[in-house]
Amino acid sequence: MNFLFLSKLLPLFVYPLGLACILLIIALFFCFKRSKFTFIPTLLALVILLTTGNEKVSNYLLKSLEWQYLPAPELPTADAIVVLGGSTNSVAYPRVLPELNERGDRVIYAAKLYKDGKAPVIVLSGGRINWYGPKESEAKDITKLLELMGIPSEAIIQEGKSVNTYENAIFTQKILEEQGIEKILLVTSAFHLPRALKIFQHLGIDTIPAPTDYFVSEHELQERDFSLESTILSLIPNAKNLDRTTTVIKEYIGTIVYWLRGWL
Repeated sequence: MNFLFLSKLLPLFVYPLGLACILLIIALFFCFKRSKFTFIPTLLALVILLTTGNEKVSNYLLKSLEWQYLPAPELPTADAIVVLGGSTNSVAYPRVLPELNERGDRVIYAAKLYKDGKAPVIVLSGGRINWYGPKESEAKDITKLLELMGIPSEAIIQEGKSVNTYENAIFTQKILEEQGIEKILLVTSAFHLPRALKIFQHLGIDTIPAPTDYFVSEHELQERDFSLESTILSLIPNAKNLDRTTTVIKEYIGTIVYWLRGWL
């Protein structure tokens, strides 16, 4: 098993949904054994799902990542805009072209920065994991979308081999050196930026953070307390909050693992 597969498999046992499933399996085992301890793993699974699916908890955890780097009033110019992958769904029936996913603001923001004259080149970093099946690299998919937005193809450089954040930085660094690019604007989701920025800076790349794709704004923080109805609804756990809490846990685990490997 390679590092990539293990890095995606092992954390599943500490993510809320995976951990809750494990606890319920343990509870089922205790139930067959007619153990008096059956309620303990069941209760723990319930607490985990209620907590991590809570809107207030989810927003607080996301804010701890997203608000580390807030948008600058005016970004300086740079030699290139580097966009990290994770923002598109590849072409597959019935899609007729690549589609932006929930993190698609990365692509839109990169196009805006280019049209604002912040850099003359956009470097797209992102491949596809081959054991999910053959697909075009995400860099190619984003290129198609940027061209639809009016970005000229000669202003786009593709890096389509990387499958994680560390490889994004390593493979992009090689392109930057070949192109004589010294200063970049790093575009990625706000929750992902703290880890990504540290990696690029650790490699000695002059990197300016350009966060986008904020899940938590002042509106999201205030709306749950706006009325009695919104407060009651915010207490009900849901899959969106569970997914976002899992995203935060994944980022913190990734940061720890990357630090242990000396990548930060």
